[in-house]
Amino acid sequence: MPHTFTRDKTFWTIALQVTILNFYLGGFGPAQPLLRSDQGTSLTVAGLHGTAMGIAAICAGLSNSRLVHYFGREKTSWIGMWLFCIGVLIFVSFKSVAFTLSATFIGGVGTSIVINNMVTRLSHHFKQATPLALPQSSGINSIGFVLGTIAVGTLAGTAISWRFGLLLTIPATIILYFFSRDKNRDPHDRDISVRQRGKLSRTYWIACFGFFICICTEFATSFWAAALLRDRVGGTASAATLAIVALGSGMAVGRWYGAIVLKKLKLDQQLITIIILQFIGFGIFWFSHSLIVSLVTLFVTGLGISMQFALSSLRLIGFSDKRPDLAIGISSLAAGSGIALAPFMLGVLGDSFGISRAYLMVPVLILIALAIVILVPSKVEESHELQN
Repeated sequence: MPHTFTRDKTFWTIALQVTILNFYLGGFGPAQPLLRSDQGTSLTVAGLHGTAMGIAAICAGLSNSRLVHYFGREKTSWIGMWLFCIGVLIFVSFKSVAFTLSATFIGGVGTSIVINNMVTRLSHHFKQATPLALPQSSGINSIGFVLGTIAVGTLAGTAISWRFGLLLTIPATIILYFFSRDKNRDPHDRDISVRQRGKLSRTYWIACFGFFICICTEFATSFWAAALLRDRVGGTASAATLAIVALGSGMAVGRWYGAIVLKKLKLDQQLITIIILQFIGFGIFWFSHSLIVSLVTLFVTGLGISMQFALSSLRLIGFSDKRPDLAIGISSLAAGSGIALAPFMLGVLGDSFGISRAYLMVPVLILIALAIVILVPSKVEESHELQN
């Protein structure tokens, strides 16, 4: 793997697209207690927003190879961004559960479309430097996550509705669109483009299940860590929301520096290392009743989560037999299922047993993900070049 790469206009456009999405996600996930307070709903009903987002990811995954074949990866990404903006506008404008669920679904479809094509666009553009470029792009994305969390947490303590902080994503998308246009870029020709299809190997599906587990642990943590923190150490909803900055900061640091620090390790070894780190960080966080210890271990947990999406996606591309759009599209089904099930199941278990006991499912899932990576070694080094 090359130890450096050029952060060109393509890199920054892709990175900033997902940064905008993460601003919304950074505010939306930890704001679940605030949303429940506004709507007067249970943990189970609040968890349905994660389910809506997950179903949206499944729909985006099913349509990915068709959209890329017809529009090309770049234009498909912008279609996703505009769908996301529509979802944000509806979410902010209406307060009832029916509208917020619908808005989460629409925005979720757009979000997943963009993220799916982020992986394949960066992989095609940077080739062998992708294991460095993809995590660093995600590191920039994490800045959006942290800023979104801060925006929601700050507004929660004022007379201004916390929802309005999410509206900043719309003008940011418009500005990025006009500044990123490149008239010299080759247009996509659907007449010569070949739609990727066919069966994938059993090894791919096992690895995809491991990817699903990784997504479950990430979204279970990001959706409900604020609730567990409040349950253990008390504090206001605003303080708990701001505390999730520690998780996002860990993810940002891990994504930017992780590939550099672990550059001497192979892809699977990198993934095993950060999954173990996640297990240790989350374990101490679960036992903690100290705000300081909780913040530090959330940061460590964020480090562990940081590169799991990028490295797991590259593993799936390696198992795809040079069909990256198909492989990533199907991985979106796995991601969507994880996003839909994990927060909802934690909500259901939290209503029944309390959020603390419900969270015991997370370390079990982390160990399952670790076992799959160990038992199913990657072939990324053998098959990393992408078809256009």
